[in-house]
Amino acid sequence: MINETYREMLKKKSVIRELSEAATERGKEIGYENVFDYSLGNPSVPVPQRFTDTMIELLETKNPMELHGYSPSLGIPSVKEKLAKSLNERFGMDYKPSDLFMTSAAASAIAHALRAVTEPGDEVMIFAPYFPEYIPYVTGAGCKIVVVPADTETFQINFGKMKELINPNVKAVLINTPNNPTGVVYSEETIKTLADILRAKSREFGFDIYLISDEPYREIVFEGVVAPYVSKYYDHSISCYSYSKSLSLPGERIGYIAVNPADPESTTIATMCGQISRGTGHNCPSSIIQLAVAEVCDMTSDLSVYETNMNILYNELVSLGFKVVKPGGTFYIYPQALEDDAVAFCKKALKYDLVLVPADSFACPGYFRMAYCIDTEKVKRSIAALRKFVETEYPSR
Repeated sequence: MINETYREMLKKKSVIRELSEAATERGKEIGYENVFDYSLGNPSVPVPQRFTDTMIELLETKNPMELHGYSPSLGIPSVKEKLAKSLNERFGMDYKPSDLFMTSAAASAIAHALRAVTEPGDEVMIFAPYFPEYIPYVTGAGCKIVVVPADTETFQINFGKMKELINPNVKAVLINTPNNPTGVVYSEETIKTLADILRAKSREFGFDIYLISDEPYREIVFEGVVAPYVSKYYDHSISCYSYSKSLSLPGERIGYIAVNPADPESTTIATMCGQISRGTGHNCPSSIIQLAVAEVCDMTSDLSVYETNMNILYNELVSLGFKVVKPGGTFYIYPQALEDDAVAFCKKALKYDLVLVPADSFACPGYFRMAYCIDTEKVKRSIAALRKFVETEYPSR
């Protein structure tokens, strides 16, 4: 017989992927340039030329077995040394290479971190709205999810509800800042308050609650906004990073876990990840990609287009009467729909070739997400469609 858990998952396909596929099909009819597809968070800016040059240089000068052979299960030592040095210089940390574990981007990093600091049956606390894939990450580790409802006024952490829900079964807390889907960056005050609560509850419960920080958008932060480095504020923290967004390398699937060196178990946790990989079939991210990102780890793509696109959309949404918290980073914006049923709202938008994502799967009904990682020219052309949609479907808004 086959696995019924995964059979059931087939009935719950990603709404984001389904909408993206619908946009592609519509594009075959009218030209994809005329479909205003805000569904999928796929970076739209090119990789830095330095990365491409590095790849070429590696291919021309390095031994093919070094580039294409299996990497060490914990990651290439010289790569981890460069990444630790970069993190220490940028964020005032004291990472050792042994505190890092190379992964297939942030998704894999989260999956490893969860398994390293929980046991099956434990609870993991997450904050709405959240990336829907957190559900299989947590349940795949054998854990249960505790969802803290959103503070929809600011989309900072709802600490009142968090204090009500945290309990001795919660062994880890998973956060995402800058945040998908809201674009909100947790403030230093938010991170400090979160750290204070976790320290107090750890003392009360008699064990260390781990803070797992999902950080693929760490470098996409807008003017006037400061993104605190989470691990500076809490000793028992694990940073899960991906180069998918900062270097526009989502297809290369490369990132890392960095366990706070202030945690006495930091090296143990990072080393344990090698054993977790054995049981999940993850072993050995690409050698050549590890070597290449190590040479450009302090660089980013030209990310400025995302702030340009955000300002265009934010100003238009506000002028049309939408309630929306202004993003501080990422390439997402998260307005409240003009009716209670965000699914119905987004279906109506399709008639105007606007592909928007209803927020029900983010555990925050009544909102929708726009991923504005598209050309600015297309964002500008979409404004007429957005206005027509609102004025036609919601004339008395």
